Amino acid sequence: MNGPLLQAKGLSRRFGALRAIESVSLDLEPDTVHAVIGTNGAGKSTLINILSGEIPASGGQVWLHGNNVTDWSQPRRAKAGLGRSYQRNTIFLPLTVRENCRLAAQAHGQRPWAIWESASRCAFSTERGDEAMERAGLAEHAGKPAASLAHGQKRQLEIAMCLATRPRVLLLDEPLAGMGAEESERMLELLRSLRQGHGVLLVEHDMDAVFAVADRITVMVNGSVIASDAPEAIRCNEEVQVAYLGDEASH
Repeated sequence: MNGPLLQAKGLSRRFGALRAIESVSLDLEPDTVHAVIGTNGAGKSTLINILSGEIPASGGQVWLHGNNVTDWSQPRRAKAGLGRSYQRNTIFLPLTVRENCRLAAQAHGQRPWAIWESASRCAFSTERGDEAMERAGLAEHAGKPAASLAHGQKRQLEIAMCLATRPRVLLLDEPLAGMGAEESERMLELLRSLRQGHGVLLVEHDMDAVFAVADRITVMVNGSVIASDAPEAIRCNEEVQVAYLGDEASH
């Protein structure tokens, strides 16, 4: 399709008297990494929760692949091609890396009529799971229990499980959180590779990582968007420097 893969149009969300986000709009274009940054409480996680369908909007609309999905449930949006990772790992620790990926593929491509076939031997889900595992750089760890992986590899596995559902849109919530330098570089390489065939909406606090990988950056303050532009334009934006980046923006 032409045009944005995902759109937020004037999204608002209130929790009683608390305004979490107000009139937030953004477009996620194909084959791009679009970062959303802001201090704690800026509304970033609320925005992702609304886009994924985890919580409803108080106002505004969400469009996915040209369809108004504002009233769609989270599973329905996932079926339509939206994948999401969380700040905390949501993987099956006792299971192997391969089995985690296979289960994700199986959940997305269920075959309830195949009652004669063992789910673990399903060629469809196994193939999709293995493709996702390889793309996430985990093929050499296929037989290892997820619990034995290093922190950065667990984050890679969560993304692999998203990829196993064949999404066009990826919502990634702080995928570099808690990583060392080597792990962060591996994750950045993965994020760069995910541009091909996806639109990636990235929430991240690591500013060096954001400026290294993002094609566009949206800055949120107190629930509202104050700027949305290319990285260099954001770096030079005085309002952004005052509100969020501080002196680091000028270096």
